[in-house]
Amino acid sequence: MRMRSLLPKVAVIAVAATALSLTAACGGTGSSDADSITLYSVDGLADWYKDRFDKFKTQTGISVNVVESGSGEVVARLEKEKANQQADLIITLPPFIQEAAQKDLLVPSGIDTSAIPADEKDSAGKYFPIINNFLCFIANPAANPAPVKWDDLLTEQFKGKLQYSTPGQSGDGTAVLLLLQHLLGKEGALAYLSSLQANNVGPSSSTGKLQPKVSNGELLVANGDVQMNLASIKNSGSKFNVFFPAAADGKRTTIAIPYFTGLAKNAPHADKARKLMEFLLSEESQKTVGPQALGVSVLDAVRKASGPTEGVTPTALLDGVDVWQPDWEKVRADLKADVEAYQKATGS
Repeated sequence: MRMRSLLPKVAVIAVAATALSLTAACGGTGSSDADSITLYSVDGLADWYKDRFDKFKTQTGISVNVVESGSGEVVARLEKEKANQQADLIITLPPFIQEAAQKDLLVPSGIDTSAIPADEKDSAGKYFPIINNFLCFIANPAANPAPVKWDDLLTEQFKGKLQYSTPGQSGDGTAVLLLLQHLLGKEGALAYLSSLQANNVGPSSSTGKLQPKVSNGELLVANGDVQMNLASIKNSGSKFNVFFPAAADGKRTTIAIPYFTGLAKNAPHADKARKLMEFLLSEESQKTVGPQALGVSVLDAVRKASGPTEGVTPTALLDGVDVWQPDWEKVRADLKADVEAYQKATGS
């Protein structure tokens, strides 16, 4: 989550558009169009955005200019431009959304988020989830035997054939470090990741770029997240299996890493941005999260009302997997030290 590519891509999405229009993000990236707003977003949701933003323009006349980058880069861009804010709102993963709030880059949106449980959103109203998502791993079908446990990833089979996105830069990569800390303790996590370096191809700021490498066999294993990986299988025909590494006792655990949204401080088009936030949180949009985005709705009413669906779903994948909900504020406070310790332990 995550953080995928650090190189920003600007996508202008309008009703008449049939594909994303990408341009280099040089200088200012905000829109001067009074009927347009700018969203800084982590990648992974482009197909869902296309459908939703077409509908949003039809309903409101407002188009959405999307600047895609990594989880941490979303916040870095927001901070760099704070004296002349270009973005109206952001969508990124934890703990980076918490970092944005802590740096006073977000303001309370003022929209009604009462349908979201209190412990899943910011008490000050600066951010809330729009899609629930979860860390996972992916494996090429050629991996034989297929990896099942964390210890399997340390075997000779995966030497030079395994890669995970970098903690501290990538949301998904940070989630790998956090989950291992939860399972093994901080020192145990560092010891494990130090051992894993023997198989690791090297650092990667982009989780999304690992998907095609696993699909074509260049890699046998990589980290990912449920939403992004299922969407890649559905929309791009990717050839890999989604799995959750088990502990020695066979217990599988994952970490919740929702897509969060927040309103930028000094947003040029704050009122229009609020309309988009309300639209994405609406029951209409949340009903599309499962079938179109391959995520899990943040609204209990939508989840409970969902009927049977075809194919592999996030809910089906998570059956029998424990989901850990971390204290993201504590994660944010410890992140700098944890990343420095990770870099020292792995030599990265």
